[in-house]
Amino acid sequence: MIKKEKKRKLISTFGVHKEDTGSSDVQIAILTERIKELTSHLKDNHKDNHSRRGLLQMVAKRKKLLKDIQGRDQDRYEKIVKSLKLKAAKSLIKADDSKKEDKK
Repeated sequence: MIKKEKKRKLISTFGVHKEDTGSSDVQIAILTERIKELTSHLKDNHKDNHSRRGLLQMVAKRKKLLKDIQGRDQDRYEKIVKSLKLKAAKSLIKADDSKKEDKK
């Protein structure tokens, strides 16, 4: 669980304005921190399948938020990925479009 101080720091760093807690940037930053903590928990408790399911859900949610930002503003996406040290997909949107075309 993220401590209040750490969460406040993430909000102030990634928030669009002073009282911002719900923007995609802030949500991605908080999810990333929670994913890091849960990953370290699962290294010690490798049989904890309930936590593993929660981790997969968080990763999927973060991916959706990143995809949304990438579709709206590529520069903002690159800034977030770089500051959080995430692996950047070359283009999440183009990959999904090609999958849809293959199904047709």
